[in-house]
Amino acid sequence: MLESSNSGTVDAASVLEGIVVIEAGAEVVNSTLRGPVIIGEGARIVDSTVGPYASIYFDCEISDSTIENSVILEQSRITGIRSIADSLVGKQVEVRKSQREPHASRLMIGDHSLVELD
Repeated sequence: MLESSNSGTVDAASVLEGIVVIEAGAEVVNSTLRGPVIIGEGARIVDSTVGPYASIYFDCEISDSTIENSVILEQSRITGIRSIADSLVGKQVEVRKSQREPHASRLMIGDHSLVELD
């Protein structure tokens, strides 16, 4: 059974709820983690909400975003995204809020993929 552990750094403004695992070198700043959640080695979570049911692999950066029921693979960056749910994000992927007006989705999608947009 998974048990909470913290080998990283969590600032006083952050909230940890439920079973939360934070690996060595990970940093959580002004964020809420709702377990079950695993934050990988060297990951950085800033001004965000992660979980429940989320796994953030090593060296990821999540900022100003909400992620739940999702897996974010290593060295990926999520910035300024209101909500990511029920998703798998691959390695070294960058997902960020568009600065274009009017806002539109710009996609590069690999073979055999499924994308649902609202």
